[in-house]
Amino acid sequence: MMKMHVAINVRNLESSLAFYKKLFDAEPTKVKENYAKFELDEPALHFSLNVRPFDGKGALNHLGFQVGRTEDVLAAKERLRQAGLVSFDEMDTTCCYAVQDKIWVTDPEGNAWEVFYTHRDSEFEAAEERAMPAVCCATASAKPVVEQDPPAATSCC
Repeated sequence: MMKMHVAINVRNLESSLAFYKKLFDAEPTKVKENYAKFELDEPALHFSLNVRPFDGKGALNHLGFQVGRTEDVLAAKERLRQAGLVSFDEMDTTCCYAVQDKIWVTDPEGNAWEVFYTHRDSEFEAAEERAMPAVCCATASAKPVVEQDPPAATSCC
């Protein structure tokens, strides 16, 4: 099974939660001080709210697909590699209060896409430096990585 993933930046989590509860007619599955997510079955959507400053870059944080197993992440990585796209791995990483395996690619306009599998929840937002610091659990001061080989054991959502 695959779910579409959309992550947006918000300034006020409380007002955004009130809006999206009404829009989705659902309660969030996780709420933290600076993060919330909805796991919807209809439509199949993993939607997260990230409290982040976003002047100049817009509210979109990143897009992606949530998959059912690590093997699905690795299969997506191989398919993208064969298509000529460079991906960045983040295996067994902690991000957005979850432990995940994921890969990232960036489209020509700079939009980050991830394919990820969530192993379990975490009490921590993020663990370490990330391969894609401009998105998700990165701090406002993080700089993007422009290398072919990403650092091992990094973090995001």
